[in-house]
Amino acid sequence: MMEAARAFRWLFTLLLGLLALHALAAPASGNDLPSAVDLHLEADLAKKTASPLIVIFSRPDCKYCKAVKRDYLKPLISDPRYRGVVIRQVDQDSAAPLIDFRGKLTTQARFASAEKVKLVPVVAFYGPDGKRLVEPIVGARLADFYQTYLEDSIEKSTAALKAR
Repeated sequence: MMEAARAFRWLFTLLLGLLALHALAAPASGNDLPSAVDLHLEADLAKKTASPLIVIFSRPDCKYCKAVKRDYLKPLISDPRYRGVVIRQVDQDSAAPLIDFRGKLTTQARFASAEKVKLVPVVAFYGPDGKRLVEPIVGARLADFYQTYLEDSIEKSTAALKAR
C-alpha cells in the first residue's frame, strides 16, 4: 500500500512538471509562434524538411510584429506548399536562454544583437549551418506585397539550400 501511494505521488509530481514545462514552451498568446530555444537543433529539424529555418525577431509591444506573425507567418504552418516549415521567434529584449547555431548558450537578446537586429520585425532565413540564406525582410513593408516578399524569400532560401 505504501509503495502504491509513493508511486502515485511520483507520477502526480511528474505530471505536474510536464504540464509546467508545456505551459512554458507554449506560445504566450494566440498570436505568438514557438519561441526559439535551441537554434542548432531547430535548424537541423528544418534541414530534414529541406526548408530554411525562419526566425522572426520581434518584441511583445510591437504591433507590426504581431501583424506579421498573425497575417503571414502563422498561416504558413497550415499551407500545404510549406509543409514542415520551421518558424521560431526571438524576442529582441528577452533574457530567455537560447542555444545558438554553434551550440553555445546565450540569450535571445544577445543573439538578436549579434545578428545586428536593431528594429523589428525582422524575418530571417537560415540554413543548417546558421548562415543566412537570403537578405532578411526588415519591417512590415507594404501589406499588399508582404506575402510576395515572404514567398520569394522562402523560394530563394530553399533554392540556396538545394544548391549547397
